[in-house]
Amino acid sequence: MPTRKASPELKSFGTEVTRLREEAGLTRTELAALVTVSRSYVSQVESGNTRCRQDFAARLDKGLGTGTALFDAWNDLVRSTGYPRYFTDFSAAEKSAVMLRAYETTYIYGLLQIESYARVLLTTDEAVQGRMRRQNILARDHPPMICVVLDESVLYRQVGSSEVMHEQLGHLLSIFGRENIALQIAPVAYYRGVRASFTIATQPDRTEVLYLENAARGETNTDAEDLTQVSETFVRLQARALSVDDSRALIERTMVERWT
Repeated sequence: MPTRKASPELKSFGTEVTRLREEAGLTRTELAALVTVSRSYVSQVESGNTRCRQDFAARLDKGLGTGTALFDAWNDLVRSTGYPRYFTDFSAAEKSAVMLRAYETTYIYGLLQIESYARVLLTTDEAVQGRMRRQNILARDHPPMICVVLDESVLYRQVGSSEVMHEQLGHLLSIFGRENIALQIAPVAYYRGVRASFTIATQPDRTEVLYLENAARGETNTDAEDLTQVSETFVRLQARALSVDDSRALIERTMVERWT
């Protein structure tokens, strides 16, 4: 019988379990003892070869002292199962990513938004807090490498008050000193292959997951042809965008001249 290929959803969840276990300094055997299962079962979950129950995710959180991180990741996974097989839940892929490459045409990239900016865009407190929780990956001991290209128009598009915009651009300036974040501004222009905002999440095993916005809702998939096309598009965007230093100067100038 051929080996059943692990779904991207289960692999993403398993990668997150592995990461949190290793951060806690535990072996698989030690974690198995904490949650009263066999070592082989922990191995199956971490490799994405089995789908655990929701209560097991909660037990993992308790054993690892991770709050509701894995419980939330499990819920994200369940919500994604209604999509075709080539779709996967992007929030799980984002949490376990070692690199994120993003292009934004309309708003500040979600992981770089301040709460007051996000509150204008989102309709509920739950959604706002969910976006803020996403940013927890930036505070890890080993955070992912994040490469962001923002369309220049994002800096001029008012979201909330002038004070919100001033604070948001100030926040962008504060991240330039971080070694794991590269932020560039793409001047308003035509860029071949660019049709919408997108994010590519690279996983520890070098597989990639694509999130692509469309008119109705975001789509997530792992199709190799789509990933190749969007990766090439991102390289072109980076090549034509302002340098990091020039991008920082433009953000600072816009914050002072437009949003003060």
